Amino acid sequence: MISFVGAGPGDPDLITIKGRQRIESADVIIYAGSLVHEGHLAYAKSDAEILNSAYMDLDEVLACMVSRHRAGKSVVRLHTGDPSVYGAIREQMDPLAEANIPYEVIPGVSSFSAAAAVLKREYTLPGVSQTVILTRRAGRTSVPEGESIEALAAHKASMAIFLSAGQIENVARELAQSYAAETPVAVVYRASWEDERVVCSTVGTIAKDMEGAGIRKHALILVGDFLGDRYENSKLYDPGFSTEYRKAKR
Repeated sequence: MISFVGAGPGDPDLITIKGRQRIESADVIIYAGSLVHEGHLAYAKSDAEILNSAYMDLDEVLACMVSRHRAGKSVVRLHTGDPSVYGAIREQMDPLAEANIPYEVIPGVSSFSAAAAVLKREYTLPGVSQTVILTRRAGRTSVPEGESIEALAAHKASMAIFLSAGQIENVARELAQSYAAETPVAVVYRASWEDERVVCSTVGTIAKDMEGAGIRKHALILVGDFLGDRYENSKLYDPGFSTEYRKAKR
């Protein structure tokens, strides 16, 4: 069996129990070394084969997984965060399926969840936003037509922008087409890591506030009024609101 495991955002304790168990029992671990905290490898068996995929291309990763599986070994493909978000796993899973090799996916804590935890904020505040947009600005990887930052900003939803901190000037300019200049922005660098950093600003000032910060990658840009202090209480715990489990108080 090949297990695609989400390692979480950084802190080795922010991994699922099932994910940790797969690491502990794996014969082979192929981990994304440029992103995954090496603390996870302390839980590997002493004789486990450990490979850093930062030095491998897709063909090499696939060849390694297939050959080890066919040799009867259990393989963990360890990805950062949750592998379903910018994890590039589909291109690995499809060839395995074509080769009739069994695999599973174990989800993990995404960095966008960790960033909200760092800031002690909730993306879906009643009266503010009930929609979260996860996106990125076009770089070496393009984005489909209609998914530009400028187009998505028109919704004024809560946004978590991945892989774009190095383009903060362009991001800020595009956000400003729809978000007010005073709309809060937070850039969270390496959420949950030992060297975690946060830059709090606004749409109008984030580009300037990021000057000299030295943050060009490994950071999330969070945008929206959910970062502010105005919101409505939920109906879930409203004493005047009935639910399946309790009646409203008069």
